[in-house]
Amino acid sequence: MAPKPVIRVGHLRITDHLILGVTLNKLAAGSEKFQNFDLETQAFSGWNPTSDALRNGAIDAACILAPLAMELFHSGVKIRMVMQTHKSGSIIVTNKRANIKTMQDFKGKTVLIPHYLSVHNMLFDKMLRDQGIDVGVNSDVTFEVVAPADIPEIIEWDEKGSVGGFIVAEPFGTQVVKAGYGEEFALSKDIWPNHPCCVLVVKEDILNQNPDGVQELVSSLVASGLYVAQNPDGAAEVGAKFLNQDVNVIRHVLTTPRGRVTTDELFPDFSGLDQLQTYLTSTIHALSDKISLDQFVVPKFAEKAGAK
Repeated sequence: MAPKPVIRVGHLRITDHLILGVTLNKLAAGSEKFQNFDLETQAFSGWNPTSDALRNGAIDAACILAPLAMELFHSGVKIRMVMQTHKSGSIIVTNKRANIKTMQDFKGKTVLIPHYLSVHNMLFDKMLRDQGIDVGVNSDVTFEVVAPADIPEIIEWDEKGSVGGFIVAEPFGTQVVKAGYGEEFALSKDIWPNHPCCVLVVKEDILNQNPDGVQELVSSLVASGLYVAQNPDGAAEVGAKFLNQDVNVIRHVLTTPRGRVTTDELFPDFSGLDQLQTYLTSTIHALSDKISLDQFVVPKFAEKAGAK
């Protein structure tokens, strides 16, 4: 019997990718078995290593920032988006030692973001601009890109409070708050409800060679998203292991309040994705150019999986 083809999926240890951890847990427990492929996963420390791995073929698919995936697609990397991995899910945290109470207090400070090609860049940029605050080099606020996993340590060691705060995927925000170094300033869902962020992209050749395998993966992830939404305590236990975090941190992210991250509406949000790429193209000039979402997104897998 010929071995099944392997699909290698890259991800970060963030709550935005928890549905992948739930699928892995189902496979390990034997409650689910893929017929058309074997799943291998690789955790990356940041977004650039993830995109590099997609570009050089080290992985076949990835849970990745939508704008970063769009830029890869624009540059000729043959990937397609098949589903969202979540909606919302990020947090703005202020550095306690920076004494930030209002948006105006961010003036003269550095703000950490996970990538320029991200909804995080858009959300914080918009919040500042709405308050008449300049963003960029030699302006009121400077953005600095830091891998999500590195943020807690930077805040811990910033004794002078030169970093005003950060916007990042959970659980790193809640981790900083619970460690006593930061205070919750805003949730991304309250700035832009149900905003897109991370998506699952798959290499074109995998879509063509093993569509049944891709369908199995997408269907499993959609079901995993429903599980996270309906069983936050069980999902927190899985998440603590998958994300290498304290279970109480993950439980807080999934329950306080509910809807901090949405995992049961994973059908591609064309309108939201277009809003995102428009802002990052015309206002911030982070993306090279807008792309055709009809060419980039292949919604049939999510549709067949019953994604909302």
